Amino acid sequence: MSTVVIPNIRRIINERGLKQCAVAEKAGYSRQQFNAILTGRKLITDIDICKITSALNVDANALFKS
Repeated sequence: MSTVVIPNIRRIINERGLKQCAVAEKAGYSRQQFNAILTGRKLITDIDICKITSALNVDANALFKS
């Protein structure tokens, strides 16, 4: 799953000119926790998807597009 999701999260963050630390905070993560998600050290759960889509203000489908 994360092979598609992580690049899409990064792409959305970059396209919108957001800071990863700001997205992390809005999603309820520390910078370290969010970095662990983006580097694949932490498996992404359904709860993580909900938090991240809410922080990015996108539909979950946006994270799963290939």
